[in-house]
Amino acid sequence: MSWLLDPFALPFMQRALLGGVLAAVTCAVVGTWVLVRGMAFLGEALAHGMLPGVALATLAGWPPLLGAALSAGVMSVGVGVVARRARLSADTAIGLLFVGMLALGVVIVSRSRSFATDVTSILFGDVLAVRSSDVVLLAVTLVVLVAVCAAFHRAFVALAFDPRTAATLGLRPRLAHVAMVLAVSAAVVTSYQALGTLLVVALLLAPAAAAAQWTRRLPSTMAVGAAFGAAAVLAGLLLSWHAGTAGGASIAACAVALVALSATARAVLSR
Repeated sequence: MSWLLDPFALPFMQRALLGGVLAAVTCAVVGTWVLVRGMAFLGEALAHGMLPGVALATLAGWPPLLGAALSAGVMSVGVGVVARRARLSADTAIGLLFVGMLALGVVIVSRSRSFATDVTSILFGDVLAVRSSDVVLLAVTLVVLVAVCAAFHRAFVALAFDPRTAATLGLRPRLAHVAMVLAVSAAVVTSYQALGTLLVVALLLAPAAAAAQWTRRLPSTMAVGAAFGAAAVLAGLLLSWHAGTAGGASIAACAVALVALSATARAVLSR
């Protein structure tokens, strides 16, 4: 059995595991609120919408994380502005910004003839290239987001079920919504290094969705989701190492598989 875990004797695999687990826990905490609020489309749009910022930062020699944060900020603010000014629904505004940012990213990439390798890394990530600084950033982000979710817990709960009640109780639903969008943005931006912009949504949604099959309280969903996410990271890295598959895609596949296994097990036990 020890041969199975032998890869984790290597420093880069240890960093990949630690970084992946931190990303999984962060995404499980935020992803629970994404599921409760029905914000999956926003999470996906933020992940894909980071492409132009990351592409520009890479071409300019800046830290890609800076470009990702700027793009996510533009998406977050832009959705609200477009929805209000054009009198569109939130989903329509998200869809327009999503397509526009993705198209802009492709245009930027198409202007560079030497961008193929970089864009592959942007889209699909490179979990085996996680550095110590990335691990520190993920740890700090996790602490901050847990604190934010704890501080806004009552407001988030009220906002998820009835925004008017939240306003009546003085919980400032608009501020709570902004805080939730920023939390989703932070989780997506800091986790994309491991999984890339296309696959980070898997960690944001799948572990929380799998945990929701077994839990009824939000803190329990977050805790079980974090455990499921960590298990998906471990299984994905082992699959990647022993089967020679892409690390980020393997983790995402294991995370999605957990949802199917949880739903199946729940259905069988409910009979």
